[in-house]
Amino acid sequence: DVPRGAQFVLADLEDATAISQMARGCGAVLHFGGISMEEPFETVIGPNIRGLYNVYEAVRREKARMVFASSHHVVGFYERGVTIDQTSPMRPDGYYGLSKAYGELMGRMYWDKHAVESVLLRIGVSRPEPLEDRMLTTWLSHDDLVRLVERSVLASALGCIVVWGVSNNRRMTWWQGDSRDVLDWHPQDSADPFVPVLEGRTSGNAITERYQGAGFCTRDYSRTTPSPKALFAT
Repeated sequence: DVPRGAQFVLADLEDATAISQMARGCGAVLHFGGISMEEPFETVIGPNIRGLYNVYEAVRREKARMVFASSHHVVGFYERGVTIDQTSPMRPDGYYGLSKAYGELMGRMYWDKHAVESVLLRIGVSRPEPLEDRMLTTWLSHDDLVRLVERSVLASALGCIVVWGVSNNRRMTWWQGDSRDVLDWHPQDSADPFVPVLEGRTSGNAITERYQGAGFCTRDYSRTTPSPKALFAT
């Protein structure tokens, strides 16, 4: 349902004119659109690359703030058990993750070049409840997501920052060190009550269980031979 006082407008992200008109008069833009699953490059490039550019240009013209739904898939090829922070090199796990990495870099460029503020939300898995063992780490409740977005809009001057979008999960040891203090955001929910039911419930796929990006890493995965460095080692 459309909230009271809001207006629903259907538009194509690749339609720059429509996006510009929608952003007119806005002080903040929440960009959660685009392809949200791993898809072929040609499917992703339109809405997630060209479309993102159109949104950022509209935000720039309005001198607004961008709240960008990035994803943990920008670092999906880190193995589980590895702890990283917002300064760790990106390791996207597919074309979707690559488009989100591009989006974060675009946010950084628009801040450095145009002083457009961005909150880059590296969202884990947001759904009503976690469904498997991995989500005991990555789960973000809907209520915590709402609170995160609210703080992203209402916080004072912040520049361009990265925040891990996960609830207060005891098993969250993969992702540390972000800028949530700038937002004064404190997740209130937790996946911990689901541990007795979900712990040990895995996919059975070795690649899925190896990497933080899980099933997104398996799409067209073909790494079966040693790396070039290993081939030419003396």
